[in-house]
Amino acid sequence: MTSIITGDIINSKKSTPENWLDALKTILKSFGNSPKTWEIYRGDSFQLEIEPKDALQACILIKATIKQFENIDVRLAIGIGDKTYQSKNITESNGSAFVNSGECFENLKKTTLAIKSPFESFDTTMNLMLDLAQLTINNWSSTSANLIKTTLETPNLTQNQLAEILNKTQGNISQGLKRGGYDEISKLLHYYKTKIQTLC
Repeated sequence: MTSIITGDIINSKKSTPENWLDALKTILKSFGNSPKTWEIYRGDSFQLEIEPKDALQACILIKATIKQFENIDVRLAIGIGDKTYQSKNITESNGSAFVNSGECFENLKKTTLAIKSPFESFDTTMNLMLDLAQLTINNWSSTSANLIKTTLETPNLTQNQLAEILNKTQGNISQGLKRGGYDEISKLLHYYKTKIQTLC
């Protein structure tokens, strides 16, 4: 089994691509090589293939990366399933993971992050949890997004070390993580990872 994340930038026309495109490419490159593992197409849409257990963390990281920039956000759909055809370009590969990701993406109306897998009850629970998480995530300021991104990328650093990197006080870091819902997001990621590994 594999997972395919389909995404696009919300309000991309309100922001020049120079602002966010390099940041998006850098985060996607950390998961593998283009165009086999990820590809950006139509200017502001992208697909990424990743292990199912890592899919949600990748989405949160992509969210935090994009929300560092004013006026834009990102829609993300995780599809879990099989890959029956491997092309040298991910956008031309095929299988139920791609179908689930595409269908999930088409159904993103008021929400900006959802999942579709072969496991219906898992999806129901997970999507409810993701809706609740987005009450916080969708309201991240650029400062919160940068802090959450840095913390997720360097989980072993202490708050004092983070404060040094980001040129803030330890108190600022502590309040910022609380405001950004970092503890709750960590619990959500742990729940997702544990659950998906029993299913896949």
